[in-house]
Amino acid sequence: MYLRYLEDLDAGGQHTASSDELAHLCGTTPAQVRKDLSFFGSFGKRGLGYPVHELTSHLREILGLKREWKVVIVGAGKIGAALANYRGFRQRGFKVIGVYDNSAEKIGLPWGEAIVRDIVDLERDVRVEEALIAVLAIPSDDAQSVVDRLVEAGIRAILNFAPAQIVVPSHVSLKSVNMAMELEGLSFALTNAMTSKGAA
Repeated sequence: MYLRYLEDLDAGGQHTASSDELAHLCGTTPAQVRKDLSFFGSFGKRGLGYPVHELTSHLREILGLKREWKVVIVGAGKIGAALANYRGFRQRGFKVIGVYDNSAEKIGLPWGEAIVRDIVDLERDVRVEEALIAVLAIPSDDAQSVVDRLVEAGIRAILNFAPAQIVVPSHVSLKSVNMAMELEGLSFALTNAMTSKGAA
């Protein structure tokens, strides 16, 4: 989040940003900003703020965004299509090298900047292209077996959109996105806000 706002400030030609300003942009407190950024080193000067361009560069390096990461997307459905067409991947150093599916009707079709490939070629392509990140956008029934194939092929990080509990070895990073759960969280927040307002 800090990087995103700092990049906007940098693009706008702003040279320094105070912890107050970053806190306002990120919806937190100045003390939390200083604490968060201090984990990675000493960047700001008291009374002067943080050097925007320098801090942006440091955060990009810390997040591993100064190199290109090759990504495969498994699943050429609606979520897979939306992800394949997302321009932000390329801008942040993520190159989608292939979208995979088992549907004969989709194989060979352009999907964003990639072409839908047959899922039988998944392991070979991951090894040849040396992809390290996979995005999973398939039905839950197939999710674990596909994850096992990805791990065996050398994938080291998985972003999972499948509504399933996935198990990976300790050397593989897994981040699951459950959109229904996120909406339930918003529903809870709205319900409590309305209840509190009604009580007041």
